[in-house]
Amino acid sequence: MKKLLASILAVSMVFSLAACGNSDKTTETEAAETTAEQAEGESTADAEAKDIKVGMICIGNDNMAYDRNFYMAADAAKERLAEKGINVEWVYTYDHPEGDPVAADCEELADSGCSVVILNSYGMEPAMLTVAADYPDTLFCSLTNEASRSDSLDNTVNAFPSIYEGRYLAGIVAGKKLNEMIENGEITEDEAVMGYVGAYTYSEVVSGYTAFYLGAKSVCPSVTMLVEFIGSWGDPAIEAATAQDLIDRGAKLISQHSDATTPATTAQENGVYSVGYNISMIDVAPDSALVSSRIDWTNYFEYVIETVANGGTVDQDYMQHGIADGDIVLTELNDKLIADGTEDALKEAEDKIKSGELHVFDTSTFTVDGKTLESSLIDMDADFDASDDDTDAVSDGYYHESFYKSAPSFSEKIDGITLVNEKY
Repeated sequence: MKKLLASILAVSMVFSLAACGNSDKTTETEAAETTAEQAEGESTADAEAKDIKVGMICIGNDNMAYDRNFYMAADAAKERLAEKGINVEWVYTYDHPEGDPVAADCEELADSGCSVVILNSYGMEPAMLTVAADYPDTLFCSLTNEASRSDSLDNTVNAFPSIYEGRYLAGIVAGKKLNEMIENGEITEDEAVMGYVGAYTYSEVVSGYTAFYLGAKSVCPSVTMLVEFIGSWGDPAIEAATAQDLIDRGAKLISQHSDATTPATTAQENGVYSVGYNISMIDVAPDSALVSSRIDWTNYFEYVIETVANGGTVDQDYMQHGIADGDIVLTELNDKLIADGTEDALKEAEDKIKSGELHVFDTSTFTVDGKTLESSLIDMDADFDASDDDTDAVSDGYYHESFYKSAPSFSEKIDGITLVNEKY
């Protein structure tokens, strides 16, 4: 596994002396000793202080829930690192999902003195890889990607925490709500239909919506789900229209792998419930939103920046970090909407995931074309899509997601989930 030996940043030393006046309880000698100790402490703190500039290339902007999740993590990491004497200056670029603009952003940020450049979405990595070799002193972190693991460059790394665990837990929240509606006579068992707004047919999206469905099914056995793809990571208008179409097709609850909040607001306008992604959507849909799942990038940002600032090495591949590590979290529950028993069900499932007793893709919990999944071969090349060769991800009774590959690889079409379209 290739590593990056980050350059030690220049240290700026500033010495200051503090004067301390006498009081009734402090002698002149004690005051002098205190002043000396304070000066020594301040000098040491200042001597250890490090400044580091970090760039982030964003697929969207402040209006997109996906990007706001990254900004929150950046702010949290900056606060944590400040307590360790590392001062972070964040620099952002916006609205560049892929191609030449991403390459130009990488060059601009590296030229401006960024020791770390973070790319926050899939699709950016190919462009980044065309210029990273020109900036060996800059670490490029490709998030939700995986080609950087196997390239020939020493200054590229990738990361993809186990978001499918959060999707599963969010599905439990949805399933408990559908159960409540069935018990209250609001819907029949056959009407327990969820709708899912999906970005693309990539394995990342398939893994996420399958995990969500399996979480719901674990508490609501009659649940089914419709998935409709939009051909974009984020487009508020299209996401709203797609959510509306799913509701018109009978969905009583909407979820999403898309970047805007409009699926939640559309659900509220139609009097159905929603489960979001990336950020809490309770503020925009208080009468619909139950919870959201998200990757909390704070731990990773802190780890990378602190390692680079201290001249250490950054792991080439950051995966299998999930609920147990705090890298995957649920946002606050909407207490006025969630079904009774939801918190207990979540606690039980979370504990079992952490202990290894529960595996999200347990093959005894689903079928493919009416049969138990006994084998699923994945292509070990650096892409998200499974093929007919290489490694078998199924063993010990479950699909080993994000175990053999950095990015999600599950792409099976399981029973109970109907794809409205597959054109993207």
